Amino acid sequence: MTETIPDHLSAPLAGIVFIENMGVQFVDASNGHGRVKLELEPRHLNSWGVVHGGVIMSLLDVVMSLAGRTLATEARAGVTVDMNTSFIQPGGRTGCLTAIGTAYHRTRTMVFCTGEVRDEQNNLIAKSMGTFKYLKRLEGTAKHLKA
Repeated sequence: MTETIPDHLSAPLAGIVFIENMGVQFVDASNGHGRVKLELEPRHLNSWGVVHGGVIMSLLDVVMSLAGRTLATEARAGVTVDMNTSFIQPGGRTGCLTAIGTAYHRTRTMVFCTGEVRDEQNNLIAKSMGTFKYLKRLEGTAKHLKA
């Protein structure tokens, strides 16, 4: 089934240089839900040889913000106000991680979300809750220096 992606989410990760450099891939987003994935590479691992916690938290942050933005067509960004994460088990060394975000409550300016990261065997790696503030992007912003 192919979903129509709203204009404001047509390239939702474009311009987020950090996320692009990590290799995060957009999967889908609609109706308070979002999904991204990451094919693990050696650069994503910590000194123990498993996925670095910062990589996992970055996946959770971006997917929850993405889920929240699906509920606000006027918003062009969601900045993190608060985020709590529980790490359940190591994220592995190879394969693909999938992050799923769900927005469960929206106000005029904020959205409250949950997220989780799972491995290819559907094992829960981490779970998170986050609060995001909607922002209307001004002309000329989000054009990061790409040296």
